[in-house]
Amino acid sequence: MELLQAAHPWIAIGTTVAVFLAIQFARRVPVDLLFLLALCAVTLMGLITPTVAISGFSSRAVIAISALLVVSAGLRKTGVLDWIGSKILGNANNERSALMRLTGPIVVSAAFVLNTALVAMMMPVILDWCRQRNLSPSKLLLPLSYLTILGGVCTLIGTSTTLVVNEKLRDSVVIVESEIASLETQIAKATEEQRPELELQLAKRRQVLPNVQPMGFFEISWIGVPCALVGSLYMLLIGQRFLPGKQDIMEQLGDQQREYLVEMQVQPDCPLIDKTVEAAGLRNLHGLFLIEIDRDGDIITPVTPRDFVRSGDRLVFTGLVNTIVDLEKIPGLIPAADRTYEFHPQSRVQRHLTEVVLSPSSPLIGTTVRKANFRQLYNAAVVAVHRNGQRLPNKIGNIVLEVGDTLLLQTRSDFIVQHRNNRDFYLVSSVDDAEPRRHDRALLSGGLMIVLIAWLCLTSLFSGFEFAGGFGSPAIAAMTIAALMILTQCLSASEARSALDIQVIVTIAAALGLGNALWESGAAQMIAEALVSAVGSNPWVLLIVIYLMTVVFTETITNTAVAALLLPIAVAIGQQGDLNPRPFIMAIAIGASMAFLTPIGYQTNLMVMGPGGYTPRDYLKSGLPLAVLIAITAMTLIPRIWSF
Repeated sequence: MELLQAAHPWIAIGTTVAVFLAIQFARRVPVDLLFLLALCAVTLMGLITPTVAISGFSSRAVIAISALLVVSAGLRKTGVLDWIGSKILGNANNERSALMRLTGPIVVSAAFVLNTALVAMMMPVILDWCRQRNLSPSKLLLPLSYLTILGGVCTLIGTSTTLVVNEKLRDSVVIVESEIASLETQIAKATEEQRPELELQLAKRRQVLPNVQPMGFFEISWIGVPCALVGSLYMLLIGQRFLPGKQDIMEQLGDQQREYLVEMQVQPDCPLIDKTVEAAGLRNLHGLFLIEIDRDGDIITPVTPRDFVRSGDRLVFTGLVNTIVDLEKIPGLIPAADRTYEFHPQSRVQRHLTEVVLSPSSPLIGTTVRKANFRQLYNAAVVAVHRNGQRLPNKIGNIVLEVGDTLLLQTRSDFIVQHRNNRDFYLVSSVDDAEPRRHDRALLSGGLMIVLIAWLCLTSLFSGFEFAGGFGSPAIAAMTIAALMILTQCLSASEARSALDIQVIVTIAAALGLGNALWESGAAQMIAEALVSAVGSNPWVLLIVIYLMTVVFTETITNTAVAALLLPIAVAIGQQGDLNPRPFIMAIAIGASMAFLTPIGYQTNLMVMGPGGYTPRDYLKSGLPLAVLIAITAMTLIPRIWSF
């Protein structure tokens, strides 16, 4: 038993490393499932008790994040964010002027509205604005993601990362207080020889306690606002230059929609049978090109105007959305990607086309179009597939779906209402928007949001007083306003439930438990000792190492999980090196929030990838200078604001 307990730190480290590696090399396994399995493993091995393991699911951070998602959904449903978006862009006439008008309001809004919800609302506004002016959305969508990330660190509630950091700080306070109580008991019973060492440890714990207190509402603003200003100036002055703006990107919108690969099957009653490609009119459709004919496995490519169309042929086109709609109008010609497609005229009139972008939580990732079973899951059928400008295999049914793929679906009119908040994919556009806005509740929802902001500001003042009770809790504040949003019909209860991102919630809760395992097993102290031993006790070097480690992990793993796992190490470094842990805590809070280098580093980066036509290289080109500037700003200011 003692041998197993001695191995606990190594088990905790090994489990955490295994999760990191699995996220990189087993991308088809959901991130939340990996963290959940890791949490079960450390609990079953006795590193933490079941009570500690499940405490993350009732943590104030998880509750606050869930409530804020509901509040954001209420602002969206009542049209508040739509109105803000239209007022922001105003009479801007090019990408540069649009970005100048967007920067200030987006950064300020992101400080008080969760950035994922803000991007979800502003993205359609920007797409419509670009469509009307025939401009490239790629010049604005990635800056939108970056600006919301920058604004998110200006207050405690702008991003889920800071809420998770605050929750871990509360845990740290409880742990340090229990250690102080334990040491006081030991000192009372200790001999004269033992007492000096115990008193020294007690003094260290008492010195650490004030520096691991939860953050105030605006405490992170001291570093978040300068970082946001530096990042905003970069985006305004040179950031757009690194982003694509070619015509092929511009043609992804409106009447010039993104180019899809579509496979049409010729039915026996099709009037095109026994006609040449030219006589059938398949060579003169604007925005469409017939690249292949599959005739019972016999591939005809390139297709000439003299080739005949036969019954059962599969015609593979690359084309734009409006042209695909024209193809659907030809009797006896139906999309072959999904066999559940409605081709009876009476049924088809009840359906229309909708574009969706697959998210990391989609159960469709890793399956082929043919096996995805869209009809059973979503009452929809796949018409065509687009993947960031890549040339896809000509057999659409055999395409293995990946994160970020854009699908053109045939759906019923209520699809948007049912799946607007579905975390399996992000809606991009559709023929029409069937979801009405509750404009009559706009002033009410906006007023409730203002009350929430004021309340959250006051929680920093109330938290130290016993008389405040629930008024001093940010989680209670967010829950109250969320409940009032539903009660006043700013959104329905079902829409509120749909707004909850279960994958994010489970990942955060499980990561909090795994972070507890790192601390209670002694793994955090072991890692801290190793870092201090490797780089010395120079606090500046330690700060840089912690920050860089946080940034690297954040770009490859979910940001909230990184914050939950690394924060105990920051506290341990403070204890091990006789340093103030606050600078290291703030470095983790900033580093885990600032993900600019990869699409998967932050959820908002992935949300804009498909609609903007970005490739991973675009993120690196535009995000690397920004990441360097933020790192320099953070490393320069953090030690001056929170001394070692």
